[in-house]
This record gives sequence, C-alpha cells and structure tokens, in this order.
Amino acid sequence: MEKRKIEIMDTTLRDGEQTSGVSFSAAEKLTIAQLLLEELNIDRIEIASARVSEGEFQAVKGITTWAEERGYINRIEVLSFVDGGVSIEWMKKAGAKVQNLLTKGSMNHLTHQLKKTPEQHFSEIEKIIALAKENNIETNVYLEDWSNGMRNSPDYVFQFLDFLATQPVKRILLPDTLGVLIPSLTFEFLSKIRARYPQIHFDFHAHNDYDLSVANVMEAVKAGINGLHVTVNGMGERAGNAPLESTVAVINDYLPEVSINIKETSLYSVSKLVETFTGYRIPANKPIVGDNVFTQTAGIHADGDNKNNLYFNDLLPERFGRKRKYALGKTSGKANIEKNLQELGLKLNQEDLKLVTQRIIELGDKKETVTKEDLPYIISDVLDSHTYQDKITIESYVLMHSKGMRPSTTLLLKIDDEIIEESAQGDGQFDAFMNALGKIYKSKKLTLPKLIDYAVRIPPGSSSDALCETIITWVNNEKEFKTRGLDSDQTVAAIIATQKMLNVIA
Repeated sequence: MEKRKIEIMDTTLRDGEQTSGVSFSAAEKLTIAQLLLEELNIDRIEIASARVSEGEFQAVKGITTWAEERGYINRIEVLSFVDGGVSIEWMKKAGAKVQNLLTKGSMNHLTHQLKKTPEQHFSEIEKIIALAKENNIETNVYLEDWSNGMRNSPDYVFQFLDFLATQPVKRILLPDTLGVLIPSLTFEFLSKIRARYPQIHFDFHAHNDYDLSVANVMEAVKAGINGLHVTVNGMGERAGNAPLESTVAVINDYLPEVSINIKETSLYSVSKLVETFTGYRIPANKPIVGDNVFTQTAGIHADGDNKNNLYFNDLLPERFGRKRKYALGKTSGKANIEKNLQELGLKLNQEDLKLVTQRIIELGDKKETVTKEDLPYIISDVLDSHTYQDKITIESYVLMHSKGMRPSTTLLLKIDDEIIEESAQGDGQFDAFMNALGKIYKSKKLTLPKLIDYAVRIPPGSSSDALCETIITWVNNEKEFKTRGLDSDQTVAAIIATQKMLNVIA
C-alpha cells in the first residue's frame, strides 16, 4: 500500500523568529535556509514577512538568489498581506515566487480588527490572488485564528472555504493561531473540512500553548491533513510552535500510513546551530535535541542496557546524529562507570572499580555530575590515595578572603590522635593554609617539605564547575615527589594534595 505523502513546511525564519529576543541576521537566515533545504530536505520554508524592513528585504533577496540558482525557488515562501498589492510588489523586487497570504479565519478577527463583512474581505482577497497570478507568484492562503473560527463561527469558516475553493490557490493553511486546540478538537475540525473539500491541499499550523502541539499534529495527520508547519527547537511566539524534531520522530515511529522526506540524522546539528545563532538555549530535557535525553543517570539503567538493552526504546540517539551517554554522579553504579571506561579504552579490576564508584558518589554529593573526561583524574586520585595510610588528617579548616584584607586560614590538624588548631594569614588562601600548617609543624618540631611546583588542570572541554586536579611537587631530603588532589574547588584540591603529602612523609 502506497503511503500518503505529508509536506513539511518549516517556518523557523518567519514564525520562529517571533520568539521574544530573537532576530536573525541576513547571513544567518541564508545559512539556516541552506541547511533546512539541503541538510534536512525540508519540503518548503517560510522565510519572512513582506514589508517588514530593509534588512528583511535584503535577507529574502539573498535567499531567493541562492534558491533560484539551485532550483529551490518554489520551496521558498513569504508571508504576505491583503494590502492592495504592496506585498506583491515587495515580493517581486525580493525575487520571491510563493506568497502565504494572511487572511481572517474567524468572524471575531474580521469584525473587530478589519471591521469588514465577509463579502468585502473575500473581494479584496480575490484581487490579491489575481494580481499574484499576473505576476507569476503562487498563492497559499492562511486563515488566521481559524481554530477559534471553527469553535465560534464555523459557518463563516465554511463560507470562506467555499469561496477559496473557486480560487487559483495551491494550499490553504489552517493555523491554531492562539494555541487553543486540544487533540480531540483538532481531529474533529480537520475531519469535517477534509470530508467537505477532499481535493484541496490543507496545511495545519500548530502552536504549543497547552504543550499539545505534537499531539495535535498527530491528530491532524490522522484526520487527513496534507502538510504540517514546524519550527526548529519549537521556536515561536509565546510557547512556540510544533517542534520539527519531535514531529519528525513521532510521525516516523507512530504514523506508518504516511511518509515524510526529512533526514533525521541532521536534526541535532541543525538544532544546535539555530541555538547558537539565536542564543535561545535548548532545555536539557527537550525531546530529541536536549543534552540529557540520551543520557542514562541511574546505574540500574546502564546495567539493563548491558543486559539485552532493557532500557532502550525506538528513539535511538544514532537516528539523530547523537550518542547515548551514561552520567556519572551520586546515582551512578558500576555499570555507568564501566560504560564510560569502555569509551576511554580503560579497564579496572573489581576492587578498584568499587573504589572509583565510591569516589564518584562522594563527588556527586558536591557536584551534580562528573564527566567522562574526569574519570582518568578520579582513577589517578583513588589509586594514589591507597598507596599510604592516613596517619595525619586535616579535620577542618576555614578559608577567608575579603576585599582589602589579607587572606587567612584557621586549621584543625590531627596528629597522633592530638588535634591542634592554628591560624595564619598569607598572600592567598592556600598560602595562608600552608602558613598555618607550618606553625603547627614548627610547634611539634617537625619540618615540612618545600613546595617547588604547583599545577592545576581540568579535563579538556570542561566548564567552570569542572573537577580540577591540583598537582604539587615537593622536595624532602633532596628527593622530589608529587601528590594530587581532586575537587571542583581548586584550593580544596590543593589541600587534599597537601594532606597526602603529610602522610607520605609521616
């Protein structure tokens, strides 16, 4: 049985740009348009509103010039208006060949915004459509506020559709402008329209005000819709539009009777580029493209993945150009750690793996997650910690650093079951700590090694909250040795390395 083809129209560059605080440059618009058409294979893209600004004109001109050269010009669409032909003239100069004409799809909008009768509105629309045809511009028609029209003035909607059925219009676009639909109403309204106008091409344009845009898209497809409007990352006014990524995934997995042309493997890379251009951050838990959606955090899930992929579903990350990750933190188990070690080409015996797991849990109590890149440092820290016995412990310390005052430290050190307290100032917090430690050792007639090198490093690509490893080189009796400390705080890591030093020389 031949599948029914669904057209996907992406409106990131028009409706998506209406996201608060988002504005694309002409170069960014061209880059996104190229990716949408060539990387994702989107059927059509709506790139702008006519007459907005000189900058918008130049952006459209750049896209249409490129699209004309590559045979894509009929896949480029511009929102136009019932304005006596001003939009048509703008489009001609910009090189656009397809208009999405914005009209009124509810009596409420028609009466209170335009203050016109249906007949007056239809007459003006007919003239615009004829003018477009004269200028070799194809027409699609938006019925703005159509969903409220179906709820409150269905007779008007059908009167309008009866009129449009007589016009040389390629597609009729049905937007849930204010995001008022729920799935049952979406199916009901579109089924009625499809039954009455089986030969007309209808698009459905969802908004996400109730977080139901993808559910409404599914019902629209079931009702027989011909095309869907989406945006990258679900951008758009208010709560945004139906997200391209989730729409593609749910159609491919749950609506086998239809087909779409989108290349799933490019969804993530295009999503990240749009995120970069807009500065509009993708929530970490956003389906398909969020940072966390293919990350297993609980150790039991990683263990299940090792046992016949018990926690896999059809949303495999490789479909979208991504990889599954196993988070490291206080809920991690050995299975999570082993998965990360495998990617690094490392293997530990069971005893060392147990020690590393415990250390990650301890760190997770202070730092939400530990990265895969942190693992070599943690392993080094754990294995190094078990080459000596803790005879001397730093029981507590207070580090103080105030503007206009020298840093100071108060330290409690336990030596041979005796706890000694001392305070000191220094040129920095760690220097103050070492001065306090020096006072204690001097009182005990003990000598500290000389610190000759102090290095701090974090895993490549880590952020400001990364674990850092402090490596200190000491000289004691003319022999050099190094100790390491690991913590998300640099000074604390140095103190950990110093406690190791105290036990090495004890």
